[in-house]
Amino acid sequence: MDRLRSKIRDIPDFPKPGIVFKDITPLLRDPATLMLAVHQLLHPFLGEEITAVAGIEARGFIFGALVAHELGLGFVPLRKPGKLPYDVRSIDYDLEYGSAALEVHLDAVGKGDRVLIIDDLLATGGTAKASCELVESLGAKVAALAFVVELDFLKGREKLAPYPVHSVLSY
Repeated sequence: MDRLRSKIRDIPDFPKPGIVFKDITPLLRDPATLMLAVHQLLHPFLGEEITAVAGIEARGFIFGALVAHELGLGFVPLRKPGKLPYDVRSIDYDLEYGSAALEVHLDAVGKGDRVLIIDDLLATGGTAKASCELVESLGAKVAALAFVVELDFLKGREKLAPYPVHSVLSY
């Protein structure tokens, strides 16, 4: 884990004063470390009954698509409004600094699907919780959520109970 941790840099006061942003760009740039992160994300789910991987826009797309590929599954993008060209289901949710929304194609998942939701970072859990609700509104079941980085002090994991949550690194 030290190898992964060494590729995540702190950016103080971004996006606003008092926030320390965890920048994963150096991790993404290094192919060996990127694949290590992907393998650490998917390892707990090998042999599990998962039928699709969903990634939360935007950095969740990077990790989610790679995890889906490694598991031999399809990828489902959970997008910001207005980005998907077909019929969508939308969910609005609150963030610590305002509100946001996510959308998914109506035919992306359905009954019988067990979805692994992936994102780069778990902070307060608002976006991840909304993702679970969105996936389940289509009749699918959330099998688990996985994150590269978890900010423990923000207690996002608590908001996601009772879903199984896996994080590769915790701060």
